[in-house]
Amino acid sequence: MTQRQKRIQLIALEIVIAIVALLFLYPLFLVVFNSFKTYEQVLTNIMALPKSLITINYSEVWRLMEYPTLFVNTFLLTLVSVAGIVFIGSMAGYKLSRTKTRWSAFLFFVCISPMMLPFQSFMITLTKLSKQLHLINSLEGLSVIYWGLGAPLAVFMFHGFVKSLPLELEESGAIDGASSYGVFFRIVFPVMVPVISTVIILNVMWIWNDFLLPLIMLNGKQSTLQLASYKFFGQYKSEWQYALTAVVYTSIPPVVVFLFLQKYIIKGMVAGAVKG
Repeated sequence: MTQRQKRIQLIALEIVIAIVALLFLYPLFLVVFNSFKTYEQVLTNIMALPKSLITINYSEVWRLMEYPTLFVNTFLLTLVSVAGIVFIGSMAGYKLSRTKTRWSAFLFFVCISPMMLPFQSFMITLTKLSKQLHLINSLEGLSVIYWGLGAPLAVFMFHGFVKSLPLELEESGAIDGASSYGVFFRIVFPVMVPVISTVIILNVMWIWNDFLLPLIMLNGKQSTLQLASYKFFGQYKSEWQYALTAVVYTSIPPVVVFLFLQKYIIKGMVAGAVKG
């Protein structure tokens, strides 16, 4: 194959990738465009560009959603939940990876087995258990529930990553007199940055955008941005111009997190794959 043919194939591949990317981004463009329309314009032709930029939608949604308050609620919920998932997942994944016994292998299987279960299969049981543990109707309790639901994937990823780390790092720390916790937090944990970033990205995108679990555990109280966005959908009328604006508002923070940390996601996802 000549150099010219290779270049033509590369250009053709880039064009195909660009077309696929545009297809995936098209719904996002529709949401943004329609957030600048009036209610009548959205219903008339959702595919058309806005005739003029109706910026009042953003100020109205900001006020109706009580955006600053709910942003803080959602931010703290996501922060506490993700911090707990990273803390629990990293320590459990590290210990289970370094302990070479049948018991640890069995515990590892038990830890990651919930990944294979759909949420709907244990949703009712989880709700009843959460009520008995007084985790219902509070953001703090919801954070604890997220710890349990997010831990299996985190343990799986940290377990695979630790396999790729040379054992000599920990042995040198032990020789210098560091305790088991000292070895983990001073030597191992800082090296886990790629997989930590991946776990953070995946769980921020999930928890921030989650609607079903807050709806169930908070009994419909508008305590997060996702639940507040639902207020624009009524039984007889949906205020689409406000609903789409609310989608833009709620989507911006996780997108920013992804853009800052996305360079680590591939490295973290495949870390340890060769040795695992």
